[in-house]
Amino acid sequence: MLSTDPADLKKHMADNPGGVIEDVAREKNVSARAVIEALPDEMRSFVPGSAFVPAMQDIATWGEVTLIIHTEDGIFEVTEPVGGGEIGRGYYNIMKPKGMHGHLRHERCGGIAFVERPFMGKSSAFAAFLNVDGGVMFKVFVGRDEARALRADQLEKFRALAKTLG
Repeated sequence: MLSTDPADLKKHMADNPGGVIEDVAREKNVSARAVIEALPDEMRSFVPGSAFVPAMQDIATWGEVTLIIHTEDGIFEVTEPVGGGEIGRGYYNIMKPKGMHGHLRHERCGGIAFVERPFMGKSSAFAAFLNVDGGVMFKVFVGRDEARALRADQLEKFRALAKTLG
């Protein structure tokens, strides 16, 4: 196991900014939030968990994105527009008749990290919704165009949302 010293983690992420967040967290025995916090400052920013609803409502206007849920047992990816939602019965309810829909415990959101970094040789940008324990609830990635480049319109919306909420 690698050292859990914060300075070591910061150096590790500076040297390996494209590491899979959850894998690094497991290897270093730290939270996913600690891994994201250890990324170079210019690669990440944070907003409070209370921004969950406005963030999700804004993301619902972006068009096709990839939502990822990474657990110990698998990585689930859904590439489609995220449906709009509303609060009801203690959940943020994504209201779509088909495709990805569900009920999210928005009150457990401890923060949202906006991350832009290299990953597998390409630029990537995602919003990581972090729970109160420092784990990742899910990530929403900016979509890619036919040439596999980040969609410029979504990247602009991603950056604007981070700035507005921050």
